Amino acid sequence: MLTAKLTSKGQITIPKKVRDKLGVQAGEGIGFEEKNGVFYLKKSMKKSPFDKWVGKLKGRQRQKTDEIVSDLRGQ
Repeated sequence: MLTAKLTSKGQITIPKKVRDKLGVQAGEGIGFEEKNGVFYLKKSMKKSPFDKWVGKLKGRQRQKTDEIVSDLRGQ
């Protein structure tokens, strides 16, 4: 079992083997999830800036691109 020490500020250094396995680097987030008293570490996935656009064109399959752009611009 790999272990880490807790500092007085509540910080830990995650062992390199664990960081490599999770695929995390300095500055990236790690999520903690609790299930039945056991905590799990997960790499926090960044949201893509494009996620907000998913589904915006739903129902516009038969429209021409120029019409869609004009509608979205309010023209």
